[in-house]
Amino acid sequence: MVMAIASIESTMASSSSSSSILTMHHDIIHTHILTRLDATTLASTSATCSHLRHLCRDNHLWKKMAATTWPSLLDPAICHVISTFPNGHRSIFSDSFPALHYYSSHSNHPLSPPSSELISAVDIHYKGKPVFSRIRQTKTEKNMFLSSPLWIEIMEPNELVPMPVKYVRKEEEWIKHLEDNLCLSWILIDPTGKRSMNVSSQKSVSVRRHWLTRDVEILFSVIMEGETRRATEMVQCMVKVTCCGKVGGELHVREVNLVMENMDGGNVSGREGVGILMKAMEFGDRKKVGEEGEMKMRFERFLNLVRERRERKFRRKKQWDGFSMVVAFVVCVWFCYLAGF
Repeated sequence: MVMAIASIESTMASSSSSSSILTMHHDIIHTHILTRLDATTLASTSATCSHLRHLCRDNHLWKKMAATTWPSLLDPAICHVISTFPNGHRSIFSDSFPALHYYSSHSNHPLSPPSSELISAVDIHYKGKPVFSRIRQTKTEKNMFLSSPLWIEIMEPNELVPMPVKYVRKEEEWIKHLEDNLCLSWILIDPTGKRSMNVSSQKSVSVRRHWLTRDVEILFSVIMEGETRRATEMVQCMVKVTCCGKVGGELHVREVNLVMENMDGGNVSGREGVGILMKAMEFGDRKKVGEEGEMKMRFERFLNLVRERRERKFRRKKQWDGFSMVVAFVVCVWFCYLAGF
């Protein structure tokens, strides 16, 4: 298909042949070429000429692509919300298909006011095939949500979703298999601001077993900027997929939730978290992830940052405790001296 696009571009290069493309029936281009492209190639094709740009704006084309990439967006409620966006499903791809790269380049912008509602569209793929899709609407204006740690749970209590993965004994091999073959997308949609973003690293940054329950925890992470000179100056938006099962049986997904952590390793409140998400949605840079394992390296750097801050706090506390003991001893000796002991 890339060869087909290259052929179109080479044809457009010559003025004598450009008329043949312009006179070609748009159904031929639409049916035999555009419908077979992925989102990145389709976007590149739209920049080739005005004729192809017009054809690539077809919302039905992007809607079909969205259904293939994110089956959760087939939900009628979501389709209605997306239809109100300036460019429909093409807006979703523009905001949510690339990875979020959000750092200190926009630190002068104030935090946006919290949205009254956020819609989560979550899809899990195993070996490129969708195995779990879910939509969740979260009211963000309730006092309980704003004052509590930010937490969005996708699944219902006691719900179990089977996965086409067998629970095996060879732990290292099996965990590596999950890292390589399991992908997750978590699209946050702001119906009011008509924006969206993907807060998942797509591939997992860590697969581990819970020390007590032995459940498998699969982590996906995106690092973004928060408020300067505070513990939320940089935060981690983390999606955790908790799986359970028995050896020889199927793996079952038990929990899928999103939380936000600050540089002290603590949870970010709903009020702060939604504000940070709004700012990232509006000003965050979206770029294609280049290097394999890039998101994992960012996750590990954030963990190192948390560890270093904790160590510094511990050292300062230890120094302060030592200083306090010396002062208390001097004061005690002084009072003893004054009392004549």
